[in-house]
Amino acid sequence: MLRPWKLEFEIDKKLDKAVYLQIADTIIADIRSGRLKAGDALPGSRNLATSLKINRNTVVEAYQVLINEEWVISKERKGIFISDQLPVLQHKRADQTSNYQNQPVMSGGVFIHFDDGHPDSKIAPVTELARAYRQIFSIKAKWQMMGYGDEYGDIEFRKMIAQMLNHQRGMQIQENEISITRGSQMGMFLTAQSLLTSGDAVLVEDPGYQPAWQAFEYAGAQLLPVPVDEEGICIETVEKLLTQHQNIKAIYITPHRQYPTTVTLSLSRRLKLIELSNQYNITIIEDDYDNEFHFGYRPLLPVSSFPELRHYVYIGTLSKVVAPALRIGYLATKNHDLLKKTGNLRKIIDVHGDVIMEQAVLQLIKEGAVKKHIKKATIHYKNKRDFVFNLLNQYMKEVAEFTLPEGGLAFWVVPKIKADWDVVTALLLEKNIKIIHPEQYGRNNVNGFRLSYGALPEEQLEHSIQVIAEILSRPG
Repeated sequence: MLRPWKLEFEIDKKLDKAVYLQIADTIIADIRSGRLKAGDALPGSRNLATSLKINRNTVVEAYQVLINEEWVISKERKGIFISDQLPVLQHKRADQTSNYQNQPVMSGGVFIHFDDGHPDSKIAPVTELARAYRQIFSIKAKWQMMGYGDEYGDIEFRKMIAQMLNHQRGMQIQENEISITRGSQMGMFLTAQSLLTSGDAVLVEDPGYQPAWQAFEYAGAQLLPVPVDEEGICIETVEKLLTQHQNIKAIYITPHRQYPTTVTLSLSRRLKLIELSNQYNITIIEDDYDNEFHFGYRPLLPVSSFPELRHYVYIGTLSKVVAPALRIGYLATKNHDLLKKTGNLRKIIDVHGDVIMEQAVLQLIKEGAVKKHIKKATIHYKNKRDFVFNLLNQYMKEVAEFTLPEGGLAFWVVPKIKADWDVVTALLLEKNIKIIHPEQYGRNNVNGFRLSYGALPEEQLEHSIQVIAEILSRPG
């Protein structure tokens, strides 16, 4: 007999959140609290819609979010059930309580460069940003912005970032727990210098983001690579390394879309990682570099949004949303001592951020221009992603493996036969095409590359994919 369960839910029209997401989040809260347990059945979509007096499609969308995020499973002709694969993190806590190289100059033709996954600067809201700048310089108190500001960034801007993280990414953060930085890489550097000392070790995804690795090594830390598979970073290896090394201080992850492979860290691994972080007292450094551009129902909430997690630094950026040339990043943490250290270090290298830029972007956010741009850009990039996916199926299906990413601005392409990347990249350069050499992703002979599409026009993408497919299909 199905377990009787009643959803305690009231639609909050004041929330800037769709009703189906409100339903999904309420069910997630019941799962996390233990009210709903593994194997419990949810009501049919028609029955739940009737009881809530809403359209059935709204419930169907809510259930689809829960399926996508692995909280529930759908059993054919039986219904929707709470997943029995979830680690019982809530119960365990209760038990514990009780007991490059430079780009060459090419002659002839157009040089096509596949970057890391940069956005298309041609669709950036430049006109709106220029207008916001002019308005700021016309206010009466403009002179107040010409002096030195706060090393953590404009307070109103930090309040807006906190509001965005809390409402859209499920976090529980305050403005005094945020520091604005000049891009996410500055946030990474400040975190590394403030958290790590010589002799510490950091777990990193392999393949992974080497600029972050360099920041950790510059602070004197040892890197301990952890392999990545189709569910993200391998938790078994993480647990093994934690038992073998007593000096591990942090783990660096890109769980939303792993860099460079684009895979999403599964829910079960997220929860296990939180458990290990708390058990071994290590800090999770979460790099959420492209959260905004997601083409499904919604992106998974950050690992840092889970209230069980005790030690984290969450790093994000607005540069991809507004314009790549505008270096606006941020870090958020509940570790106030760490935040104070980042502020003191920031004053040494950069007394304060770009207050005028922060005010301009703040104005765009308040008037809805940023939200409108994200909506427009998401449609633009989704169409482009689908276009590239069709090209890959047309030209590269026989020579490489690839999957359709749920978001972001790049595909991860893996040749079916191990490629000699020195030869491949050299042959592509002869054709005026440059990809990032896979050695930039790791130190263990990575056999794959990021095929970015955000900044390239369709004709260049089609031409390049044909050429890449032809070179990868050559014997030897």
